[in-house]
Amino acid sequence: MNKIDKQQLAEQASQQAFDDEIKYGCCPQCVLKAVQSTVGYVTDETIKASHGLSGGGGLMGLGACGALTGGLLALSAKRGRDHDKFEKGKFVGNFRLGQELVTRFQQEFGGVTCQELQHKFTGQTYNMWDEAQYQAFSDARGSQCANATATVTKWVVEML
Repeated sequence: MNKIDKQQLAEQASQQAFDDEIKYGCCPQCVLKAVQSTVGYVTDETIKASHGLSGGGGLMGLGACGALTGGLLALSAKRGRDHDKFEKGKFVGNFRLGQELVTRFQQEFGGVTCQELQHKFTGQTYNMWDEAQYQAFSDARGSQCANATATVTKWVVEML
């Protein structure tokens, strides 16, 4: 695939991820679905398995942003180590891609955890298990989570 085609696919995937995040939520799934529909590699099972990673893992905010984890899963879907290849080494190339994605994400958004991004986007953190706080977060963040989701998706398609 040439660079122009890849860039067009990256833009298409980015827009799809943005739209899906606005409409459906669950940033890791939105990243993976957009990558799957534009360049492939990602299985339906991977998309399903990523559901619990939203909101920093179980909507707790403590772990990595779901968009970032979705991006890492998408990279690994193509570059990661298969279970029957454990004895062939660590597949460090995939770790390097992951490191690049995490570093770019941290530089762009000022953190990697969901709580860090909540604070960056709104000035505070929220208990997403409290219905009123979740709604307050949703209102305060506007499209910023969707923008992060779209950005990660674009980067991942460019990296694949």
